[in-house]
Amino acid sequence: MSSTPQVLETGRRYVDRVETALSDRLPAVDTPPVQLHAAMRYATLNGGKRFRAMLVYASGEALGTDLKTLDVPACAVELIHAYSLVHDDLPAMDDDTLRRGKATCHVAFGEATAILAGDALQALAFELLAADEALRVAPVRRLRMLQILASACGSLGMVGGQARDIDATGTTPSLEQLRALHSAKTGALIRAAVQLGALASEHVDEPTLQALEAYAGRVGLAFQVIDDVLDEESPTGILGKTAGSDRAADKATYPSLIGLTGSRQLAADLCLEAQAALRDLDLDTAFLSELSQLAVTRHY
Repeated sequence: MSSTPQVLETGRRYVDRVETALSDRLPAVDTPPVQLHAAMRYATLNGGKRFRAMLVYASGEALGTDLKTLDVPACAVELIHAYSLVHDDLPAMDDDTLRRGKATCHVAFGEATAILAGDALQALAFELLAADEALRVAPVRRLRMLQILASACGSLGMVGGQARDIDATGTTPSLEQLRALHSAKTGALIRAAVQLGALASEHVDEPTLQALEAYAGRVGLAFQVIDDVLDEESPTGILGKTAGSDRAADKATYPSLIGLTGSRQLAADLCLEAQAALRDLDLDTAFLSELSQLAVTRHY
């Protein structure tokens, strides 16, 4: 990310805020069933970029929404992301043993508890959006936010993208097919993060929502392209997960189709398209623009 003090301070503020909000909303470790709740906290409060939460805060603050209201959708998208990683790492899926520099949830707590922890994290995300009193929006707006998150998670969103990823393993899909796969697997939740942040404002209109969704679509795809690149280029110690796992599992990736140079160029082009989508908005979108840049310049 840009090294300007203001940008760095904003990013730290968002990350610190969602860490506290998540810790406050997750069940305490001494609440029965203690093993399940320990696994939920382990899977969620183990670091991470909090990129999706930052998108919620950035889009909401651009529209004048207070941070306390935005805590709820920020937590919801991070809980969904945490659940997806727990399930992704399972032996029946990607069979990974390392996540964010620590043992994956099923290694630390056992496969059955990890599955249940993922299920419970998903349920908690929707409970927060449905009932958390800090989310001060009209009931019809809350219902729309629930629908957006559910759609982003389902068979036409993230889970559908995971299914496409499994089907594509060991094959050579077209670039268009790979884009559709990752627009669902990674992009759907990133789009939802921006939409939920915007919808937490009572003042957002449909043209603004459409522009923000166009922005988020490009950012989500760029994020995944760079994920594929980093899996090839970065060592395990920096990634926090096993390097080269995509190649070892014969996954369909952008570098395997268009090479590392072509992949980085595609991500850079998507970043420019994302920033262009923000250009006509009468909002302070500076940090959203910085986040699109972060998606393509990060090292982990």
